[in-house]
Amino acid sequence: MTGVPASAAGGSSSAQGAAGAPGASGAPGGAKPVRGGKLGAAAVNEASLWNIANILTMVRLVLVPGFIALMLADGGYDPVWRAWAWAAFAVAMITDIFDGHLARTYNLVTDFGKIADPIADKAIMGAALICLSYLGDLPWWVTGVILGRELGITLMRFLVIRYGVIPASRGGKMKTLAQGTAVGMYVLALTGPLATLRFWVMAVAVVLTVVTGLDYVRQAIVLRRRGIAERRAAAEEAER
Repeated sequence: MTGVPASAAGGSSSAQGAAGAPGASGAPGGAKPVRGGKLGAAAVNEASLWNIANILTMVRLVLVPGFIALMLADGGYDPVWRAWAWAAFAVAMITDIFDGHLARTYNLVTDFGKIADPIADKAIMGAALICLSYLGDLPWWVTGVILGRELGITLMRFLVIRYGVIPASRGGKMKTLAQGTAVGMYVLALTGPLATLRFWVMAVAVVLTVVTGLDYVRQAIVLRRRGIAERRAAAEEAER
């Protein structure tokens, strides 16, 4: 599908047939259809931006300021407002699961999605962690470890992308699940045994955050060395 309307395609055929006739303008017969083709392709690309995967990502981005407002409402300690904040956080986490799956399954991957999806992920998690630390519910060092790891790994992926892509590991997926569960439990105003349980869930999340971060660094070093070696081998082969 080229995105060129059928009428334009028909016009192209007639124009080509008349190109050699006397009295023709002399302009190439395909000039107008090509211009229409570009407009049609642009329209298709514009429409592809508004697919369900990108819409879910946009919803997640919009939820960030709403989550912050709910989290800090009435001083930040009202159980009702915290419950609403948890609901917003849960919706953001659920859409994070589905938008990537939909994009890959139905070939809805776009440049916008590649950029906006990781931003939305870091934004909602960062907002939750910073709010929790600001309210005194979570030590700042925990927030620093998690956000430092996430931002550092994202930057590292961009630095080594010329050598290849570091795939998401099973440990990374477990880390994401543990972080989402732990932060969600902290967002709720839990007391008693559940408050103790959330401490241990967060401890597991922090351990997985550090371990998987170190593993990504190891993979990045191996990938970079392999890429450099392959480039050198290709250069030596070209010189022979």
